[in-house]
Amino acid sequence: MTRKEILISGFGGQGIVTAGRILGHASTLQGLSAAMLVSHGTETRGGYVRSQVVISEEAIDSPIVEKPNIFCAMSQAAYNRFFGISRNGVILYDPDLVKRIGPPSPTYLAIHAGAAARELGIPMSANMVMLGAILRTLGMISDECMKDAIAAISPRFTELNLMAFEAGYRT
Repeated sequence: MTRKEILISGFGGQGIVTAGRILGHASTLQGLSAAMLVSHGTETRGGYVRSQVVISEEAIDSPIVEKPNIFCAMSQAAYNRFFGISRNGVILYDPDLVKRIGPPSPTYLAIHAGAAARELGIPMSANMVMLGAILRTLGMISDECMKDAIAAISPRFTELNLMAFEAGYRT
């Protein structure tokens, strides 16, 4: 297996860091190597945030995401900033938050994460909807490992997050 790079980006308060932590933890539960870097602005909520997660069967030499296999854009600013380096990967975006640049392509996946989370009655779980879509696209981590990671990283909201995750996986 080759190195897989996942970039999740948006604004503070959207659960970007939590999604990256869960993905990294699920990878280790699967027996894979994982590394994560987080970058954010000085603001707690509303500022720029990104999680970079690298997953591999082998030791990871660098945790820096340079050419994401999967880029998840949860804001227009994030999309504008990173879509250029993500052109060879799959770009997941919420069309209610992000206006896609460029012609239609099978590498762009519109995930109505916010709407799906609101439909479930848990609007703060759009990140978990996207995480489900990321897992389906990535295809290298079992549902069981992901569910165990959700329970470990976010125990207070496990049931709600699992509902949102499963909705995203089915999209």
